[in-house]
Amino acid sequence: MEDTLESLLTSSKEFQSLKQHYEEVSSIKMRDQFEQSSTRFDEFNVNAAGLSLDYSKNRITSQTLPLLTQLAHFRQLPQAINAMFAGEEINESEHRPALHTALRNFSDDPVFVDGVDVMPEVRSTLTRMKEFCWRIRNQHWRGFSNKPFTDVVSIGIGGSFLGPKLASQALKPYWSKKINCHYLANIDGSNLTEVLQGLSPETTVFIVQSKSFGTQETLKNATECRQWFLDNGGKEADLPRHFTAVTANVAKAKEFGIAEENVFPMWDWVGGRYSLWSAIGLPLMLTIGHENYRQLLLGAYEMDCHFKTAPFEKNLPVIMGLLGVWYINFFNAQSHAILPYDHYLRGLPAHIQQLDMESNGKSVNKQGEALDYQAGPIIWGGVGSNGQHAYHQLLHQGTQFAPCDFILPLMTHNPVGHFHELLASNCLSQSQALMQGKTLQEAKSELMAEGLSDAEISVLAPQKVIPGNRPSNTIYFDKATPKIIGALIALYEHKVFVQGQIWGVNSFDQWGVELGKKLGEKVNSALLTDVNNDISDQFDASTSGLIKAFRSMKDKL
Repeated sequence: MEDTLESLLTSSKEFQSLKQHYEEVSSIKMRDQFEQSSTRFDEFNVNAAGLSLDYSKNRITSQTLPLLTQLAHFRQLPQAINAMFAGEEINESEHRPALHTALRNFSDDPVFVDGVDVMPEVRSTLTRMKEFCWRIRNQHWRGFSNKPFTDVVSIGIGGSFLGPKLASQALKPYWSKKINCHYLANIDGSNLTEVLQGLSPETTVFIVQSKSFGTQETLKNATECRQWFLDNGGKEADLPRHFTAVTANVAKAKEFGIAEENVFPMWDWVGGRYSLWSAIGLPLMLTIGHENYRQLLLGAYEMDCHFKTAPFEKNLPVIMGLLGVWYINFFNAQSHAILPYDHYLRGLPAHIQQLDMESNGKSVNKQGEALDYQAGPIIWGGVGSNGQHAYHQLLHQGTQFAPCDFILPLMTHNPVGHFHELLASNCLSQSQALMQGKTLQEAKSELMAEGLSDAEISVLAPQKVIPGNRPSNTIYFDKATPKIIGALIALYEHKVFVQGQIWGVNSFDQWGVELGKKLGEKVNSALLTDVNNDISDQFDASTSGLIKAFRSMKDKL
């Protein structure tokens, strides 16, 4: 076999040792392991930055993690971690560093990009954000009719949308009572209509978030919001009061009508799905205030410090990343479920979907060579306990093997009766049921106690068997504060980085996304042309047929 990066992984002695270990432990039942050891919870439990991870309900022994960490050292994970934090060009295909960690750097250490310390500009931007938000929140900056602002609309898509929206939802208890936050992302007239409905141009501030100030969806939504503003009492001269931007293209923002002093920077060394920590977080700061936003950054910084310094056997992101590799590459898991038991964290699965699948959804390594192993699971999930009445059935009895992350705050922001105890009991019992399952004999005994006949039991008992031995992590913490949310998001960022390093893929580019954008421009042009214009030679038969169907319906309206 050619000595490529991917074959070096699968043929390495570290990988082969894990393969042999898998053969030894794959038949072991976690249920038996818990019966044999009363200290398993303590043995497989770590904490950092206010988060605790119980990974005892995994199909592992005391030998598994040491073997996985040997693989991590073989794949030079320590060197990769140092390179990322040092600002080295780890996004090799785009010749950029990946320095989202610099945006939450609370130390006095410089961070260099091309020989220039970026920390003064980072701190300057945070100061500008603080001043901008203070003026609006304290009603010193008002709308064109001198009314204070009551609503902020963030216009962006992808990382400019999912991360800030997640954090805004997660921190709803910390919102100002005077300002509501809205997010506009989808290029769908219904989304635009629903967001603007009920808002007043006099009291609404818009934040346009696009690095190029040319992202199709964002620019279209921004243009429509601008027209809505002008059609409902605003004037061209009033635009600087009501529109601001986060972009690298100051000229285009100014052309749109945004004053240069209201343009906040975006840097090439921050990827979209990591941009929450930059001025992309401006709508979040407006709603929760500067100090709470600072606590969010501080939580992420504490997780960064842990990731950099903790030994791998006690390192939360490393452990979670390596366990993911264990299941994907040895148990053939295809997906991973994110199950937050907190209404305010309902947006977490969607954010992790982008973070993980856009980062590691690759089939070639950094050298452009095809992988001979799986990389990048499908991420899915939803808020508990709703999922228990939907897809948890597949988790318990389906043929698909899907490891899960249960996420549980031990205290709630909204104590109502014994609701939180009931919610927590659902979370803990679901992870227990996945691990424990129900044997055929247990199912038969239950049915016998119910008085069913032998014939009925023989048919029904196998249907009530739950295999068990299905792995899960439980991430728990005292309360979902800004600091905890920051640490939680950073935990998953670093987990994704760990897995990308093991698999040898570039976790910081997304060429598949770029192809869709490029093809979309051509399709959009065809949709706008006359129905009689022949396009059959421009597209495949399916795309041509769908375009014709769309154009013919448009002509009937």
